[in-house]
Amino acid sequence: MTTATSPAALVAQTGIRTVGIVAHVDHGKTTLVDSLLRQNGAFRANEELVERVMDSGDLEREKGITILAKETAIDFKGVRVVIVDTPGHADFGGEVERSLLAVDAVLLLVDASEGPLPQTRYVLSKALARSLPVILVINKIDRPDARIKEVIDEVYELFLDLGANEEQIDFPIVYTNARAGTATRDMERPGTDLVPLLDCVIDTAPAPLHEPGHPLQVLVTNLAANDFVGRIAVGRIRNGFVRKGAKITVVRDASTVTGTVTSLTLPQGIERVEVPEAGPGEIVGIAGLADVEIGETITDPADPRPLERLHVDPPTLQMTFGVNTSPIGGKDGRFLTSRQLKARLEKEVLGNPAIEVSPTDSGEAFQVRGRGELQLAILVEQMRREGFELEVSRPEVLIHRTENGIEEPFEQLTIDVPVDFVGVITGIMAERRARMENIQHGADGRARVDFLIPTRGLIGVRGRILTETRGTALIHQLSAGYRPWVGEIPHRTNGCLISDRTGVTTGYALYGIQERGELFVGEGEQTYEGQIIGESAKPGDMDVNAVREKKLTNMRTHSHDEAIRLTPPRRMALENALEFIGPDELIEVTPSALRLRKRLLNENDRRREAGRRAEMRESQ
Repeated sequence: MTTATSPAALVAQTGIRTVGIVAHVDHGKTTLVDSLLRQNGAFRANEELVERVMDSGDLEREKGITILAKETAIDFKGVRVVIVDTPGHADFGGEVERSLLAVDAVLLLVDASEGPLPQTRYVLSKALARSLPVILVINKIDRPDARIKEVIDEVYELFLDLGANEEQIDFPIVYTNARAGTATRDMERPGTDLVPLLDCVIDTAPAPLHEPGHPLQVLVTNLAANDFVGRIAVGRIRNGFVRKGAKITVVRDASTVTGTVTSLTLPQGIERVEVPEAGPGEIVGIAGLADVEIGETITDPADPRPLERLHVDPPTLQMTFGVNTSPIGGKDGRFLTSRQLKARLEKEVLGNPAIEVSPTDSGEAFQVRGRGELQLAILVEQMRREGFELEVSRPEVLIHRTENGIEEPFEQLTIDVPVDFVGVITGIMAERRARMENIQHGADGRARVDFLIPTRGLIGVRGRILTETRGTALIHQLSAGYRPWVGEIPHRTNGCLISDRTGVTTGYALYGIQERGELFVGEGEQTYEGQIIGESAKPGDMDVNAVREKKLTNMRTHSHDEAIRLTPPRRMALENALEFIGPDELIEVTPSALRLRKRLLNENDRRREAGRRAEMRESQ
């Protein structure tokens, strides 16, 4: 813990302001940062202007969401303004929590039409808990359905509902069109640039405080890596100065880790620039410590004074990540062994405090726990693209056993949908044990429906809702804590079509099988015994021969022998596959394919296991 310091001893670093941009998903955070960078010379005159420049990862660009918090900096009127762009999706709340430790104020972006949504409540509650000044930014004021006055009233109600004091409620308001790059403090005077927003930041955000003469303290909030300098610890300097070539240390309960600063960088525009020295208030990247973790404090070896460690909300879901044991495994990926899998998961834990990993009894698999299905699915997809082969199980919720019985995690779910689909949505939610809590009808022919739903009920529901509403639904969620177990939630009612042997599928075999259900594979694909190649039209699993070839003859007996017409197979994305599989099934993940399979590949083994479980149930 840091030593107590009297306020009189603290000095303001007036040349720096550090703000975090927080909001619900898709309310315009990253677009606003893009516009700020463009207007403040972050791009060269001949440089191509790329949208969502802060979302540098392939998955971030593909999905249109921010996954990792990132910082940038611009110079404005002699002040260095450091901006931290944070994720808006609830599954990446750990990124938001650690980012708020490095800022002195927040820009709370709210869509001028949608108003505050579940994640708005979450990020605002975290900001208020840290007593951070809030600047309300009403974005997308150019929308034809903008309702600015009503949205501001809703934000005030949210502040009151979260227990904000009088000082916190007295927040400034800026109106922006992030895409056009304009801001104004007065709706009667349209803005021409983002200068009014930056002026408000300098006026509202306090300058970082530090104690002169205090030894170095850097709270590590992120980790990066570089092929030339190795691991880079990213954090904000609370006190002291750090210089390239200086000795630094990390203090732990039973040991210390010491190193020399080999590289020192600061964010500037879209890059990180090398500097010889950095002081209080700066968010720095420090290389030179081979072993440092998020939440630790980098200090002066001569006078180490660690800060309190970072703590984040606990995970709610877990999955099993294991070595690919498929009969055709090892032919596609570069990383195949349990050692490589373990190293990759340990690396993820180091850089993501919201992820937890523990071994299983087998030694070939690991339990991976996270905030939500999307977070875990993103991790699987990242590993697949890196060249890993692995098998993963269906997500399971982490339950609590109390004196009053079993409790499970719940989510506050908000679905914005055309009114014509409200009946469809309520039907889907009822199947998943959700309770409708509120419904609001807008003037645009849409309705906003609030549900309280077990986290179990959310697994795979997003894809189904989008399918049933023809892609028109907007889905938002927020953790609602633990509540009593609500009983079983219906899963898949139909069985699977399971390949009974290894080989290459034939059109002749698939033609006969497709009448029994919906296929997941097409002609000419490699399959193996125990692979799930389709969904049966009836309850109960069915073993089928998908590699059977037609016997050759010089006689045509039926007209359909001339042309076999196959229905195109259903190809599932990872999120759909996670919802589909049952407890006795796995997903085989390789760089080029997703395959569904039974945990026990042999039919006789599966029958014996089913019999054993039946006996156990009877004995209970």
